Amino acid sequence: MLQWKGSVSVEEPSRCTMLVPIPLKAPEIEDEGVLSRYPFLPQSSGYIKGMLEKNGITVDDLIEAPWLEDVRTRGMLRLVDSVIQKEGVEASTNIDISTDAGRMTEALSFLYAMLVVCASFDERLLSRWIEGEASRADRLLGMDEEFFQVISSSFLSEISMRSSADGSQEYWVPMVDFIELCTRISGKYWRLVNRPVKDGWVCLNPGAGESSRGRASRLIKERIRESLRESCHQRMEKMDDEFAAKFSDPVDRITGLVSDRVKEEMPMTAAIRDDWPPCFESAVSELNQGVNVNHVGRVFLAAFSRSVGLSREQTCSFFANAPDYNAETTAYQVGQIFEREYTPHACASLKTNSRCPVALGDDPLCDQEWLTHPLKYIRAKQRRRYSSEGPQDSASG
Repeated sequence: MLQWKGSVSVEEPSRCTMLVPIPLKAPEIEDEGVLSRYPFLPQSSGYIKGMLEKNGITVDDLIEAPWLEDVRTRGMLRLVDSVIQKEGVEASTNIDISTDAGRMTEALSFLYAMLVVCASFDERLLSRWIEGEASRADRLLGMDEEFFQVISSSFLSEISMRSSADGSQEYWVPMVDFIELCTRISGKYWRLVNRPVKDGWVCLNPGAGESSRGRASRLIKERIRESLRESCHQRMEKMDDEFAAKFSDPVDRITGLVSDRVKEEMPMTAAIRDDWPPCFESAVSELNQGVNVNHVGRVFLAAFSRSVGLSREQTCSFFANAPDYNAETTAYQVGQIFEREYTPHACASLKTNSRCPVALGDDPLCDQEWLTHPLKYIRAKQRRRYSSEGPQDSASG
């Protein structure tokens, strides 16, 4: 079960709630290299849990222990690749999974990336990461002749390899699996009417420069995508504010790194005004009323706007009623803050510079001991809205 009190817990999604006809029991895999290379496998959850317990790794260790820096670096690379690369997470890696250290880095980097994504409570970021990891799995499986069969059997009810008329090997899958998954894939190839069918089995013959194994991998990608989404939603439903706040720094870094690239596709849902922290709301309101907000307040407003995915134009508009407003000067100064990626002031700094409008008891969220930064406020508001509204369906592509 997911326990978020200083320990990292791993559990696979409940297989009875996943789309049938996924196998009720996945085949055993003892090869640790396979389990670390494919950390999304249902069999990998026990492997990763054992790795955490064996090494005494807590959630705080995963976030800040110096000896796990390689894990965090690899995890952030997985996140960045999944968000900004059309092909998703890079399949090749310089991690040597023939060593204990390499296997730990590869497996725990996946867990770290998943926890960061879940702690963001951003459905668009979640969808991009899932797509990136599923695409990576698709490419790896297409090249993995040795373990393809056992991995396929973890996500399909059955799979069979048969000889074709010309002597080549072709993969066949049960019609029930194909019908469920093919509707999510575009292209004439994936229409049942265009597939050879025999005795309830569908042939995934090669075509358009892709092997039969590559075709089967593409089908399995859809099942992996569904498994990842369900696992993430289970985690998100059980995360509390205190646990999610532990990941605020990597969450902010990943959204900052990709904000220019995906700001129209993946704006933080924090842009919803109801989620704004009082310090940001007051700065915007005061400027709108012609109040001469001090330097710290102005820099904070611009830096915070950038962090939550607002455009430069929208940020500049906040200053339009300032008593000393000059469009050219404002555009230049806001541009500098955006280009240099200023980090918004923390709560302590805002209080010191008279930019925190909240007294004890004014806002229960601000009173929380763990809430030390306005970005944590937004994350908490997102989590609570997520909990009340539930996950929003998104196209799987």
